[in-house]
Amino acid sequence: MAKRLTVRDLLDQRGKHQFAMLRVETLEEAEAAERAGVELLSIPPAMLFDRRFREAAPTAFAFPGDNFYEIGDTADFLKWAFPLYKAGADGFYCSGSLQTVRAMADHGLPVCGHVGLIPSKATWTGGFKAVGKTLETAKLVYNQCKALQEAGAFAVEIEVVPHSITDAIAEKTDLFLISMGAGPGGHAQYLFTDDVLGQTKGRVPRHAKVYADFAAEYARLQDMRVKAMSAFASDVHTGSYPAPQYMVDSDPEVVARFRDWIDRQ
Repeated sequence: MAKRLTVRDLLDQRGKHQFAMLRVETLEEAEAAERAGVELLSIPPAMLFDRRFREAAPTAFAFPGDNFYEIGDTADFLKWAFPLYKAGADGFYCSGSLQTVRAMADHGLPVCGHVGLIPSKATWTGGFKAVGKTLETAKLVYNQCKALQEAGAFAVEIEVVPHSITDAIAEKTDLFLISMGAGPGGHAQYLFTDDVLGQTKGRVPRHAKVYADFAAEYARLQDMRVKAMSAFASDVHTGSYPAPQYMVDSDPEVVARFRDWIDRQ
């Protein structure tokens, strides 16, 4: 069986191997990703405390992560991260401050920062759109990467950044770049399972490639649910259910004696 990847493995493979990464939300998705050869997984933190996670995805490099406003300040991040590290986290997504990144790295925790389109901070870059299309914003992305590297991060998620800008940044930093819509210059390509499986409701991001149509399958299954439940309700209302084959009974003598007893109560 393949071994579980380490931070050193990822850094050593920069530019040599393109890693696949998915955000998974369930153990079934984690198991499917493992079996499919997806090496890196972003997961809800609670999943890591479930022993079944490592049974489902024994070799996955697992990044638990929450938005900074769900966790808190630097002290909160450390309290959040330590139990996860003990439970087997391989790296930590951190959208907190540079101070937080530095504190986590100082404690030996492998940290992945976030640059470009950061949904929780999109107001600073003009909303949900590409970041780095102008010289000013390209410099911003690069400077953020350098600052995160200097603070001790080993990786950065670079999201919706022009691919030519990503290429240049990859050449000038030692970070492991996780590209979400930022081109092949990243060292891993990252998508959400919801998008890959075609179960996203509403608009699908431009960078997301859809490989299945789970939404249609869910609709088909829902239609089957309605039909089955309608048939059940109809059977109940007409007296067709329960039929004798779905019931149990006592010996007639027992029933007669019981009726005699209950009549005397």
